[in-house]
Amino acid sequence: MKLKIPPVVVLFVFGLLMYLLAKFLPFGYFHFFGRMYMVYFLFTIAFLIGLFAIIQFFVNKTTIDPRNPDKVSSLVVSGLYRYSRNPMYLALLLILFGWCIILGNAFNYILAVIFVRYMNRFQIFPEERALRKRFGKEYALYCSRVRRWF
Repeated sequence: MKLKIPPVVVLFVFGLLMYLLAKFLPFGYFHFFGRMYMVYFLFTIAFLIGLFAIIQFFVNKTTIDPRNPDKVSSLVVSGLYRYSRNPMYLALLLILFGWCIILGNAFNYILAVIFVRYMNRFQIFPEERALRKRFGKEYALYCSRVRRWF
């Protein structure tokens, strides 16, 4: 792994950057009817995706610590993992989208895109290399069937 920063810490750093951007950027604000319902929806979906993804790892008796992909004991390809190779990271992104709506500044979505690029570069790509090394053709086949985020 290039960096061993836990993804939850990365989420909080980007959340703080979004807050600072919304506080100090004097334009880009938006508001729409039902905004908080959208936030509740995104947070609920994020919670459910994250919870079910973690449960699937526990059921398959493999590690959820993304900083040590070498400790993975099995390849999880069922349930949510039939649709996304990274549902836990997708849950984090949905949390950031909800936070963007709460803050109400359109420019925060740029930071959400940077979050995706950061996670791809420093977390997901190194994980994929380790999984490809560990599971070989089985993982390559899985990658060909299932998209990275959604």
